[in-house]
Amino acid sequence: MSKRTVIVSGGILEEDFALPILKSEDTEFIIGVDRGLVFLYEHGIKPDYIVGDFDSTPGEIVTYYREETKVPIREFNPVKDASDTEIALRLCIGLNRHEIWILGGTGKRVDHLWANVQCLKIALDAGADARIIDSHNQIRLLDHGITLKKEEAFGPYFSVFPLEIPVDDFNIRGAKYPLKNHILKPYDSLCVSNEYKEDTVEIEFSFGIVILMETKD
Repeated sequence: MSKRTVIVSGGILEEDFALPILKSEDTEFIIGVDRGLVFLYEHGIKPDYIVGDFDSTPGEIVTYYREETKVPIREFNPVKDASDTEIALRLCIGLNRHEIWILGGTGKRVDHLWANVQCLKIALDAGADARIIDSHNQIRLLDHGITLKKEEAFGPYFSVFPLEIPVDDFNIRGAKYPLKNHILKPYDSLCVSNEYKEDTVEIEFSFGIVILMETKD
């Protein structure tokens, strides 16, 4: 099984959270994406690939990587049909990476965040486990049920939303707010901010795709 690949995008990157992940032995492959490259440069971390249109990256940093290193760079015209993070995610799939964490995928721009969440479907379709992570949130997509363990939880709260269409026969067991045979709809907030009641929580559904957000205050 391959180790973790980390995409470093240009959103919020907190040193205390991001650096241990980037320097962990479990992280095997790093992709610097546009302004995320600044964070890597400032902390002396050499990525394995660089992608982006570099419209928000200082020219001297791009020049450094282009002239002083042998890191492969895929540069794109700012007028393009995909976000830089989507391009990086597709690169991961092409390189047969199966465990993908996206740092810097959240931030002030909610439109960018939502685009990144939707891009997770690319990885899901390819059979990869991709997730967006910051110090307070972990976001991933599921096309099947899952058992969450309280002792391994990212945070004490979890929320679930349908990605595309209503999800029939949706069930939650072991939580403070259980559900049975529920129709999970795109326009209700019933499944926001649930909590563990038992040591494990089981989320089950027979069809569809859901967004699972595990969160901390």
